[in-house]
Amino acid sequence: DLFDSGKLVSEGWIFGNSFNTELATGGVETGAPPFEAGASQRDNDYMHVINLDKAAELFKAGRAEKIKDFSVLSLETIIEEGVLYFIPEPKSPHGVDVTPDGAYIVVSGKLDPHVTIYSFDKIMKTIADKNWEPDQFGVPVLDFDSCVEAQIEVGLGPLHTQFDNQGYAYTSLFLEPSVARWALGGEAGKKNSEPDWTLVGKVPVQYNVGHIAVAEGDTVSPDGKYLVSMNKWAIDRFAPVGPLVPQNFQLVDIDNSGDTMKVIYDMPIGMGEPHYAQIIKADKLKPWDVYPEVGWNPETQSVRLDYARQGKERIERDGKNVDIYMTLVRSHFKPEHVEVNEGDHIRWHITNVERAYDATHGFAVPGYNINVSLEPGEAQTIEFVADEPGVYPFYCSEFCSALHLEMMGYFLVKPAE
Repeated sequence: DLFDSGKLVSEGWIFGNSFNTELATGGVETGAPPFEAGASQRDNDYMHVINLDKAAELFKAGRAEKIKDFSVLSLETIIEEGVLYFIPEPKSPHGVDVTPDGAYIVVSGKLDPHVTIYSFDKIMKTIADKNWEPDQFGVPVLDFDSCVEAQIEVGLGPLHTQFDNQGYAYTSLFLEPSVARWALGGEAGKKNSEPDWTLVGKVPVQYNVGHIAVAEGDTVSPDGKYLVSMNKWAIDRFAPVGPLVPQNFQLVDIDNSGDTMKVIYDMPIGMGEPHYAQIIKADKLKPWDVYPEVGWNPETQSVRLDYARQGKERIERDGKNVDIYMTLVRSHFKPEHVEVNEGDHIRWHITNVERAYDATHGFAVPGYNINVSLEPGEAQTIEFVADEPGVYPFYCSEFCSALHLEMMGYFLVKPAE
């Protein structure tokens, strides 16, 4: 979200935000300004404009150097070869987004009430004309006015922008808090009746919106219709249950033109801060109902060679190495009793042999801090040392059937002599 890749006409370039051109480091304990104040003193930060195709060519030509086994193009090289350029952008930027046609780059500086729209064609011309001044490190800083297409005052605390299929863009406004709809220009502007590069309307959201997502809004062909506002605060939207309040996702209807946006649904999100998402049409998904074959390893997308086969469940011992081959099916494990010696090295091969949709099983041995979830057809291998003697129950940790509670067994670790 702080970086975005070019599309169509701008394919092969990437664009990214940065902040702290002041090079502030904080240090209030020594009398220096707080970091947030020191990093916000200037009126502008820099958008990075990177020629990714050129960088790839330089890498293939052997121009990269190794730093701790990582290939790096030096600053001197990318300046000399025209890989990196800066453009002034509103200070404390918090989002760069490329329009669906790739012709424009939208930047929001959260301490500036405008969105700033840069023209890719103008950027290319500015580079070709060498209309720049180097910064203190020699990076070309392109002339701002030569690159900008428009600026639109949208409101307080603009952060991130998404796009729809009607020639509109949507920008989250953290401080208001609202989502602003504004009209694009260029070819996209012909899709609606509003003047190019103008604010169309806003919808209040609850509260302190950061990221937003429009259906396929990051692609060359947005689907539109709906927007999800990912709000960081909920405050009074749900029944209070204590000091910790959930985040709030709100569904916004954006299907009609003009100033007609409407919040139609709230959904509390209890885990962490909402921080970016993609919405794609469900008919583009072609998922499996179950894995293609029994013994499937999701990590390698292939059948495991050592998976436990139904009818061939067993325990094999080679000195202190023990291999357990176990299958899971509603509603039992096989084998149900597994006996080993203290100090044995265990490889426990487990296969969910179910072929029914959603017939997921779990395998938990709490005494050894083991808990595995296996979808239909999945096989996994758990490896550990049986270093604590005792009798340890194991059980299915995914509800699977009416006899789920009875799906269990025992892992017996005999103490060393």
